[in-house]
Amino acid sequence: MSFLSETLSRVKPSPTIAMTAKAAELKAAGRNVIGLSAGEPDFDTPQNIKDAAVAAIAAGKTKYTAPDGIPELKQAVCAKMKRDHGLDYTPAQVSVGTGGKQTLYNALMATLNPGDEVVIPAPYWVSYPDMVLLAGGTPVITETSLETNFKLTADQLEAAITPNTKWFIFNSPSNPTGAGYSRDELKALTDVLLRHPHVWVMTDDMYEHLAYDGFEFCTPAQVEPQLYERTLTCNGVSKAYAMTGWRIGYAAGPEKLIAAMRKVQSQSTSNPCSVSQWAAVEALNGTQEFLAPNNEIFVRRRDLVVRMLNQIDGISCPVPEGAFYVYPSIAGLIGRTTPAGKLIETDEDFATALLEEADVAVVFGAAFGLSPNFRVSYATSDAALEEACSRIQSFCASLA
Repeated sequence: MSFLSETLSRVKPSPTIAMTAKAAELKAAGRNVIGLSAGEPDFDTPQNIKDAAVAAIAAGKTKYTAPDGIPELKQAVCAKMKRDHGLDYTPAQVSVGTGGKQTLYNALMATLNPGDEVVIPAPYWVSYPDMVLLAGGTPVITETSLETNFKLTADQLEAAITPNTKWFIFNSPSNPTGAGYSRDELKALTDVLLRHPHVWVMTDDMYEHLAYDGFEFCTPAQVEPQLYERTLTCNGVSKAYAMTGWRIGYAAGPEKLIAAMRKVQSQSTSNPCSVSQWAAVEALNGTQEFLAPNNEIFVRRRDLVVRMLNQIDGISCPVPEGAFYVYPSIAGLIGRTTPAGKLIETDEDFATALLEEADVAVVFGAAFGLSPNFRVSYATSDAALEEACSRIQSFCASLA
């Protein structure tokens, strides 16, 4: 009899974390590795948010809180939802977790039974399918394509839904592609969901403020109010506010679901860090003036990476609407051989060889459910991005 659970055998470690760790090991060994695998901004947390955390410590706000968040943060989430999306929630409809990942996981754990299906468009954030599997559900992966800029069509969503479908997970702007759905594109999907009242919507809006070139973010319950009672709108402060290490995510939805999520959290982690919660109150209620300048920097970096990658014969890189990722295709490089003699049969082969032979860390597309591609995070300095893309150009030019 195995000591470890059968549930654990159904999931795999996060490939993005694994690639980042491998790059760190090579750096520690003296290699000049440029890491483009981690999904976190290189900006520092804004000063007003840091000041709020220091003030919370000084005021002794370092004790246990309610399991799923302090009232002040829940109220700040309600105000944000009303301000940004016109959605009305009460604090009883809000859950605060230790990062966005926990709120998603809590919801799946609270709702999934064996046989329940969850529709997930590919490419997807690496954790979605594994969280579904851990919760006992069945991921139903629906592949998008470069031709639609990696966006799910209404026909694809319709075809994926069965009587066993419980959730549809929606992420815009997307990790890993940066693709953002326009209001019309999202309305086409919500029209499908209206025809299937047994399907709930879990929307991951973590990159909502990272939107470029006039792209206007919108969320499903905002586009289709009839979905309000079966939508869990998930978000957090990690990306736009450069607070990845503070570990605060939140979700708003029907009170019965939020209560079930609270029960899961009360018997697992209990409350998120008290000091981080007070920092998040300031993030949501305080000035947002740094968002636009930060986005200007991200656009400049995006354009640099897209331009340099599209100069490579065999690579095709679309221009994303948001987030801080690009997801180029390497279809034209499959079957070629590296200078070290390694045959590139898959995008994992490409990413591994790129790290070992050119000292650039990216994440292979199979980790996100769609190949042959790789993900670049451009949330690092212009100089590092230019040097990394130069190395990728030289590496690809050396393939036989």
